[in-house]
Amino acid sequence: MKKSSNSLVKFAYLSLLAAIVTITLKFYAYFLTGSVGLLSDALESVVNLVAAVTAIFILQLSEKPPDDKHVYGHSKAEYFSSVFEGILILIAAVTIIYSSYEKILKPTAISDPYIGLIIAGLASCVNGGVAWYLFIIAKKHKSIVLEADAHHLMTDVYTSIGVIGGLILTAITRLYIIDPIIALLVAINIIFTGVSIIKKSASGLMDIVIPENELNILNDILEKYKKNDVEFHGVRTRQSGVRRFVSLHVLVPGSWSVKQGHDLCEQIESTIRKNIQKVSVFTHLEPVEDPRSMDDIALDRQIQEESNY
Repeated sequence: MKKSSNSLVKFAYLSLLAAIVTITLKFYAYFLTGSVGLLSDALESVVNLVAAVTAIFILQLSEKPPDDKHVYGHSKAEYFSSVFEGILILIAAVTIIYSSYEKILKPTAISDPYIGLIIAGLASCVNGGVAWYLFIIAKKHKSIVLEADAHHLMTDVYTSIGVIGGLILTAITRLYIIDPIIALLVAINIIFTGVSIIKKSASGLMDIVIPENELNILNDILEKYKKNDVEFHGVRTRQSGVRRFVSLHVLVPGSWSVKQGHDLCEQIESTIRKNIQKVSVFTHLEPVEDPRSMDDIALDRQIQEESNY
């Protein structure tokens, strides 16, 4: 598939490159020092690599245009990626906890801790810079995949900071049990990030409404059109990855011509699209005087009609 100039896939490749660089640095530091903290840090970067590959695949899928079987597009695929990434974070945390527990029971000396500090610090700078950039891009394009990827890289940074702190204390005090304890504390911290990503992704899969700031924009737009006996009801919104969907019923005087009502709906849809990015708008025109116009406010009209029998 030919990628458009605004494709987000290229940013996922940046995350992939960062993962490769940091894995190389961290495993090299581990082989030099024997630090379980650096080992846990390196293992988390392996998870970053898997997550980056997954993000590339999912972004390519989510950017595919609608087809006969997916008429609303493929953008919801992003949520599966972020759920998977959240699970990978939790797996990394469990792996770190297991490795730390073994080293707490049997602390071992660390070789060349200061070399490990330098290498871990360099890896943190790489991850931190890429994560910061991905956060900006994710916010701009409302991409939950890139946001999850950025969070994942930041958990790696937090891990590295904890490991670096542990190496410093270990080098100063010669208490080698500090190294696995620090790694254990970092693992517990990143569990919260993994759970947070999974919860946010699950909300998207459950068709959560669009963000509050966008809801406020939508309500302000509709308020401006509430004149000349024009009313609205059945306003519904949902998110699907970077896409937004808005549907609403537009009630106008029955004396209006079809063209008048259609022109108004076109104006409303155009205004919403200009003010909310990547939104699809669906309007349903009804006569304001007809009581039946108010019968389909419920989401499922069939259930509503059956309850009246």
